[in-house]
Amino acid sequence: MTQRIALITGASRGLGAALAEQLCARGWHVVAVARTVGGLEELDDRVKTLGLPGAGELTLAPMDVTNDDAMRHLCLSIHQRWGKLNLWVHPAVHVAPLAPAGSMDIKDWDKSIATNTRATGSLIPMIEPLLRAGDGTALFLDDPRGGQKFFGAYGATKAAQIALARSWAAENANIGPRVLIETPAPMPTATRARFFPGEDRTPLTHPRDEANRLINLL
Repeated sequence: MTQRIALITGASRGLGAALAEQLCARGWHVVAVARTVGGLEELDDRVKTLGLPGAGELTLAPMDVTNDDAMRHLCLSIHQRWGKLNLWVHPAVHVAPLAPAGSMDIKDWDKSIATNTRATGSLIPMIEPLLRAGDGTALFLDDPRGGQKFFGAYGATKAAQIALARSWAAENANIGPRVLIETPAPMPTATRARFFPGEDRTPLTHPRDEANRLINLL
């Protein structure tokens, strides 16, 4: 069987890491991108302990999705090694501190735009040819906070990202690649903890279970 190749941009923690683990458990080769080297190394350790027959492999790519040159070089490397991508998942996000719109820190606003919106617009043209070559799917993860109080920087830039993904999906409905947008169940991630400190995390969905649900959709 031809090995399936996945690229996960934002794979060092939370749902991105869980998706990487579960895809590897199902025999995929996952290219895991994140800025946090330690998080990627911990992910690698967990994947190596799977010890499952037919388990896939992990390629660690410690880089920032806002670095166009680095991401372009990575896409070229994927093309040269495999010639395709079967899946791209894009959970990478900058989570600005909650603040009134009138008190937003300009550095957090700029970083939110760069990571949540601009990087998506830069990555789509780089990754689209690889997905087309692999009859692949792009998966975006929605978190509809736009317009909610105190979520200005995060909500606005995340909404812009999803709007761009919806346009891409509509444009490629007949020719591919397939573009899916899903809203994950609430999970006990670091991102949610920043939004809702002190929340009872007991009823929240484990990232591993949500990762399996999303993979089954594919």
